[in-house]
Amino acid sequence: MPDIIEAQDLKKDYGSTVAVDGIQFTVRKGEIFGFLGPNGAGKTTTMKMITCVSPRTSGTLRVLGMDPDRSPAEIKQRLGVVPQETNLDPDFTCFGNLYYYSRYFDIPKDLAEKRADELLEFVQLREKRDVAVEKLSGGMKRRLILARALVNTPDLLILDEPTIGLDPQARHLIWEKLRNLQAQGNTIVMSTHYLDEAERLCDRLVIMDNGKILVEGTPAELVRQHAGHEIVEVETSDDVIACLTELKVTFEQTGDMIQITATTDSAREIACNVLDRCKPKRMITRPATLEDVFLKLTGRTLRE
Repeated sequence: MPDIIEAQDLKKDYGSTVAVDGIQFTVRKGEIFGFLGPNGAGKTTTMKMITCVSPRTSGTLRVLGMDPDRSPAEIKQRLGVVPQETNLDPDFTCFGNLYYYSRYFDIPKDLAEKRADELLEFVQLREKRDVAVEKLSGGMKRRLILARALVNTPDLLILDEPTIGLDPQARHLIWEKLRNLQAQGNTIVMSTHYLDEAERLCDRLVIMDNGKILVEGTPAELVRQHAGHEIVEVETSDDVIACLTELKVTFEQTGDMIQITATTDSAREIACNVLDRCKPKRMITRPATLEDVFLKLTGRTLRE
């Protein structure tokens, strides 16, 4: 089965600035694929090329078997896009936003009305059908934007920070809906700054920085390869650092904590040894996460 997206040596320049620097990746039918990276990594630029918003500088890119530079209209007919910003039409109700948006795709009136009501039911906004957009909460607006992206029954759904700014309940509801869509055969590409979201949802993902792809794989593979199984965290002090150095324990200092990477079998032994010999004021042992991988590969410096 052909891949939904194929990119080879994909590059995007803005004058002398290289935003995407010769990356390659594939997105398979029916999977949730994630782009992760700090601000300015190139992930949003990549998604703009996929959605036919920004032409590539060089390389090859095929979306749904077509070239975005040659067949943008045909590709857009089969895409559903959830942008990072809230861009609903304030002049319409929830139903109106879905119904009038569907007219851009030449969906017949009767079908458009039926589909709008079905989608409001799907995102649990049926009771808000005739409510003005400005009266919705942030979580309701994000759910309505997701519903709007589905009016044309897209073959590929693109989501840029789909749960940005939402409370935990709203985030979990969006996650549930995305899993439901995947179960129905939808292919989903998303970017997110929430590492737990990527770890929970994505079948595969890439981590980008400075326009390049640093790693690609399943969340579990990347955690295992780059962060181990367990992390022993110890509150930092000169005495603890000297003790760990004497014990020849490999560690990384991160702010006010020291991190020691361990396998599942060795974590308990390391923790007991450090606790007994170094006498730290505070220590925890926890599973390694995708966030550990992200920070290890892209650094801890704040990006603006």
